[in-house]
Amino acid sequence: MSTPRSVAHVAARNRWAAAVRHLRRVDPHLRAIIERVGPCRLEPHTDRFGALVRSIISQQISTKAARSISQRLVVIGGEPYQPRRLIELGETSLRSAGLSGAKARYVLNLAEAVVSGQVPLDAFDDSWDEQTITEALTAVKGIGVWTAEMFLIFALNRRDVLPASDLGVRVALRDRHGLGELPRPRDCHALTESWRPYRTIASWYIWKGTDTPIDSPVTPPSKAGRPRSRSKTGQST
Repeated sequence: MSTPRSVAHVAARNRWAAAVRHLRRVDPHLRAIIERVGPCRLEPHTDRFGALVRSIISQQISTKAARSISQRLVVIGGEPYQPRRLIELGETSLRSAGLSGAKARYVLNLAEAVVSGQVPLDAFDDSWDEQTITEALTAVKGIGVWTAEMFLIFALNRRDVLPASDLGVRVALRDRHGLGELPRPRDCHALTESWRPYRTIASWYIWKGTDTPIDSPVTPPSKAGRPRSRSKTGQST
């Protein structure tokens, strides 16, 4: 009997089939990664506010530490995170869950922006272009371009987002093209023209390829391939 998750995986595979065919055709290096990783299972996150809160929590700390803080925040604030509830808790309570003072303020900035309508997360649909969404998100102190790009990729599944400041993407492009140093973000766009209009899917495969040993058999991943919170300097944004 099919489970809801298995049905979702099949739907994701079918959704990105054209993207996978395109990337296999235009880039032999990506073709090898795709054969190792298997079908793309990128699925949208329905909890948009929670995705952004977790991105803020994850900035500049390990995945394990971020998970621990997120779990403690659930204990005091409930799940899914609700902006009004986090505002009620206030900075002191958020810090008691393990957030730094700065991150607690960033989370509250986001919560207040959502409640006020400054950042209408639930209204983001296909009528909003990527640039407008990025501008709305980065207007909130604590949310940078990288975090906005991760939201576009993992929450909204926009198909042609290239996180050009992402360290993993830049390393992959350096190695792929035999460059002596990491490409600058503007160079990353030039190097990935052939991936259009599926640069999101190409980035997903780069991240998953890093996590999948070359000699390992293809197995269904438990997560949607989200990278660690790293920007061009290796720091979070």
